[in-house]
Amino acid sequence: MSSYQNIDIKSIIERCRALLYPEYLGDGGAAQHIAKALQSDLEEAVATSFDMAGKSGDAAAIAQGFISALPQLRQMLLKDVKATYNGDPAAESIAEVVLCYPGIRAITSYRIAHALLLAGVPILPRIITEFAHSQTGIDIHPAASIGESFAIDHGTGVVIGATSILGNNVKLYQGVTLGAKSFPLDADGNPVKGIARHPILEDNVIVYSNATILGRVTIGHDATIGGNIWITEDVAPCARVVQSPKKYF
Repeated sequence: MSSYQNIDIKSIIERCRALLYPEYLGDGGAAQHIAKALQSDLEEAVATSFDMAGKSGDAAAIAQGFISALPQLRQMLLKDVKATYNGDPAAESIAEVVLCYPGIRAITSYRIAHALLLAGVPILPRIITEFAHSQTGIDIHPAASIGESFAIDHGTGVVIGATSILGNNVKLYQGVTLGAKSFPLDADGNPVKGIARHPILEDNVIVYSNATILGRVTIGHDATIGGNIWITEDVAPCARVVQSPKKYF
């Protein structure tokens, strides 16, 4: 059986980033060389993933398809970068956002991994997002569905579960958890896999730091969830959910 021992996951991710952000991470006229090296390494990683998962798939076709789809992926990510830049008064340039912001690094890895997951690749997408998790403290499952212009401010401690669905223009702050409330068990007492168990956030939702949203609940469009809030029920569109003010004597 193949293993990942000789596969450099970091190089795969960094070559993807160089092609997705050539203005800041590329190497002049070396894009064609980078793409060729990426395709070769990705083909090997995909083949290894199929082998280790006991599945079959056309690694060469998947790698080629991924390379061909990079321009579309870039357009999606540029919207994430712009949303992050526009939403943070501390950001002084697009270059700063691309090079320095952990949210963009994690979102970039998520979008790479999600594309591979949609292509039917096992294991590798999760390795890619867990690599970003180790770098940024942001844990996004590659199976989550996330719309355009997504922003994560600061980001440490953010968790987005596998069946989460996020619309367009969603913004999360540090410590936000989009998790499962409970796990239905099968006849043997093991958690049932593959069921929808994480939140849905509609368009233009903002969730502030350390809020926890659990279960298959829907946060309606344009809603604002304040910091340190615990939510296990649906929230209406345009609602504002905050803690009650405390009085000190």
